[in-house]
Amino acid sequence: MELRHLRYFVTLAEELHFGHAAEKLHIAQPPLSQQIRQLETELGFQLFQRTKRSVQLTEAGQVFLLEVKKIFKQLEQAIQIGRQTSRGEMGQLVLGFVSSSAYSILPEILRRFRAEFPGVKLELNELATDEQWQFLRGGRIDVGFLRPGFSHHLIEEAIFETETIFCEALVIALPEGHRLTSKAEIPIKSLIDEQFILFPRSFSPGHYDTIISLCQQAGFSPKIIQEAIQMQTIVSLVAAQMGVAIVPSSLQNLQRTGVIYKPIKPTKELAIEVKLNVIWRRNNTSPTVEKFLNVVREVGNSSI
Repeated sequence: MELRHLRYFVTLAEELHFGHAAEKLHIAQPPLSQQIRQLETELGFQLFQRTKRSVQLTEAGQVFLLEVKKIFKQLEQAIQIGRQTSRGEMGQLVLGFVSSSAYSILPEILRRFRAEFPGVKLELNELATDEQWQFLRGGRIDVGFLRPGFSHHLIEEAIFETETIFCEALVIALPEGHRLTSKAEIPIKSLIDEQFILFPRSFSPGHYDTIISLCQQAGFSPKIIQEAIQMQTIVSLVAAQMGVAIVPSSLQNLQRTGVIYKPIKPTKELAIEVKLNVIWRRNNTSPTVEKFLNVVREVGNSSI
């Protein structure tokens, strides 16, 4: 049994006239009659009652017609889903991200992508930089958002692509009432006696190394009293008077009572910006990934 046999049947069932059905199908009447008889033989029951004056569906034919129409409807839906998937408009996209990106550009990327491609299911995973590399390599995520300065072996891998999509200043998070909160800008060297709250290096090597480098360029090594992998945890510990932190300026969007953010006083020697990169496998030819990266670039270009 082929689909064309079912199409012949449905057309004849709707027309109830072999001549009209044959004309609509652009075939001659005798082949149509032959195809219908072959279908009845294969099914093992009669679909039509034929007389010289009329063609009528049998009771079995009426039931069969309802089921065949369901099949054609499902087939049309399958074709539509296939077309949308081939255009990147359907399917699933698995993302990895460092926590700080959730306070900067990532929400706008997700909002815009969901508005443009509501048929794509997004799965979000908050992951450390090295975890994202492992998940990308293993195909467990499709796209990652991380800070540059990640492991050298990642840079050397020819199977990855990466682009910078967002730059932002670093700021100093101080507990409310701290002696430095009265200053408009704070030189890094003013933090020489402070206790620092910082990411573990394994979680975000780029961010960690940037802060260590800033302090070393100012002539000291930071006294790290506590490490935390969540940005909101770091800010909460600052609010608890446990120490100070150097964080991306987008963290100011996380309004936390008891924390004051101050810009770093710039110097020629100090780079006080951090970048956010998007990364994906070069051999990933998914149309959905390409659609997502286009949205990432659009949002990123309007932000850099």
